[in-house]
Parts: sequence; C-alpha cells; structure tokens
Amino acid sequence: MKVPLIRLWLAVLAGYLALGATVQEMPTFVARRFDGGAVLSASAVGIAFLATAIGRPFAGGAADHGRARPVVLLGGMLTAIGGAGHLIAPDAAVLLGSRLVMGAGEAALFSGALPWVLAGTEPDRRGRMAGGFGLSMWGGLSAGPALAAAVDSAAGYRGVWWVVVALGAASAGLTAATPRRAPGASGTGVWWRPADLLPAGIGLPGLVFGLAAYGYGTVSALAVLYLRSLHGGGAAAVLSLFAVAFLITRLAGSPLVDRLGGVGIATCSLAVESAGLLLAGLIRAEPAVLAGAVLAGAGLALMYPATVAITLRRTGSLCPGAAVGAVTSCWDLGIMVAGPVGGLLAVGAGYRTAFVVAAVLGIGAAVLASTLLRRPVQAAALVPEIRK
Repeated sequence: MKVPLIRLWLAVLAGYLALGATVQEMPTFVARRFDGGAVLSASAVGIAFLATAIGRPFAGGAADHGRARPVVLLGGMLTAIGGAGHLIAPDAAVLLGSRLVMGAGEAALFSGALPWVLAGTEPDRRGRMAGGFGLSMWGGLSAGPALAAAVDSAAGYRGVWWVVVALGAASAGLTAATPRRAPGASGTGVWWRPADLLPAGIGLPGLVFGLAAYGYGTVSALAVLYLRSLHGGGAAAVLSLFAVAFLITRLAGSPLVDRLGGVGIATCSLAVESAGLLLAGLIRAEPAVLAGAVLAGAGLALMYPATVAITLRRTGSLCPGAAVGAVTSCWDLGIMVAGPVGGLLAVGAGYRTAFVVAAVLGIGAAVLASTLLRRPVQAAALVPEIRK
C-alpha cells in the first residue's frame, strides 16, 4: 500500500511547529508566569531535547516492528498533552514535566514516521527522501518561533500554548486519517532489546553527527549574543541567514547524497561548517560572523541525509528505524552539550574561543568521516519492508 507521504510530512511539520513555538516563547513565559530567569528557561528548553534523545531509538525500534502508525499517532497526542501542560502549569515542576512529555512526543513523531516513509522508497532515492522528509522537522523548528512571536503579540503566552495544543491535535488527526493497514500500521514482536535499540555500527556515525550538532548548538546559543557584543545590527538577522542557507542547500543538495555517497558528502559538509565557525571565531567583525553563520548553515544542511545513508549502510537491514533514531539522538545530545559548554567558554575566554573550539571539533568529525567511516561494511539491503 502506498505510503501517505504528504500527510506524514504535514503531521511532523505540525508537531515541530509546536516545539519551535515553545522554544521561542519559553523565556517570556517563564518570566511572566513564574518570575524565573535564564536558568529555568534554559532548563525547560533543554529537558525537552533530552526526552527526545532518549525516546528516538524506542520510537524507531517500534516502527521497525510494525508499529509506525500508532507511534506517530502517539507523538501527536503527546505534543498536544505537553502543550496543555504548559497552559495549566501551576509551578516549575509541572512545566518541566510537560516539557518531557512534549520532547517524547517529538521523538515519536519523526523517528516513527521516517522508517515508514523509507519503507516505501526505492533504495537509490533514500538519501534524497531522508533529506526532503527531514525538512518537515527543520521547517517546523525554523518557522515555529516566528509563529509564536506573532501569536504572542496578538494573544499573549496563553494564545501560544493554545496554538501548540491545536498543532499537536492536528498532527494526531492527520496520522489518524491514514489507512490502518498502511505499512507500519500494525505488528508484533519484541523490539525493546538493547541490540535492537542500539544496533551495532551506529557509534561512529553518531559521534560524527553529534560533533556536527555541537557546531549548530554553538551558533544557535551564542551567535546573537556574540553580535550584540559587537554593537552591530546583525543580531536580528543571523539565525535567519543560517536557516535560509540551510534550507536552500538541503533542497538543492539532497539528491547528491544518493549520487556521491554519504561519506563524501558528510566530509565536505563538515569542512564547510567548520570553515564558517572558524571564520566567525578568528575574525571579530560583524560581516565575518554573519558570513560564518551562512557557511555553517550550508555545511550542516546535508549532514542528516548523509548520516542516514552512512548509518543504514553500516547497520544493514535489520533495524533501520532504531538505528536512525539512535544516531539522531546524538544530534539532540550535541545541541544540549553545546549550550552550557559554549556558554562557559564564552564567559571564561570569549565568544571567539567558543566558535574556534566548535570549529576544531567539526574538523575532527570531518577526519573521522573521511577515514574511519570508509572502512568496508557487510553488504546488506538498506531498508527492509517494515514488518506487517
């Protein structure tokens, strides 16, 4: 049966619009509702990514064993429930619990949907498909903050949380409307064994992807503050420039992953990302920081489809959803680590040092990608038909 690609894409987009909106709204909400500051706000944002990192392998493993549809449906429902928790939270503890629920929902949405989509894709188009489908997640994370800002100006933070609840419900509704006998709609079997959740062969791709994510985390956490310290006008535009470069490169370059291979694309991508981070770190000037953000965005754009291709090649055909979910968890962890570590570096040694350290880690990741990941692996089909 044909995979409902557009419906799943929209379901994931709705969920990640909700998550992106909460990230934008959190500082204002924490200050207004709980009289909290940066520590509570940062903790509330980060704990959602922690739940996402933990949940991805479980969601992918369940999808591998025929449960993709209920997993994605659960993701939308958890997103809506988490949004409602934000709305009614009487204290910080309930807020943090709601963030955990929402993070688990996002893990279920994307990591449950991707194996479902790849199961209906020809092997020679899976890199392109992973890149295109991944735009549902990135598009939501990019547009969600703008949506939150617009809604907050019109209806305040309560309006934002109602929109988040509605987006989660819309995601669940789109998934519920898919055929029950679609690939991944039902299934049986044990899927929580460690060997299934953390398949052999994911260590190196995960490390490389996590180091790439550290560079993104550095840009997202520090670029605005860095530019403000330079007293220029680019602080308001830097993340938008990063996002535009990312989206254009992802749209134009995803087919290259299938044509040239994941290892080569990953190596080149990391080199470009590192060059951008190094430019921002070595030259303390607004044009250099803005140009560095553009290069970093362009470099990072193809890392996800390249990493998916590498991961599936190394792990074989037994558990693609769990393998990709586990590797994607390294992305979440890389972003989480970059925030506090980059902040400490910026405070102790300056923003330039924080960006140079991120660049050095990116160069190390490029070396790993170009050498260790080229080792031959056992030939296997990339992605099997998801068990009925």
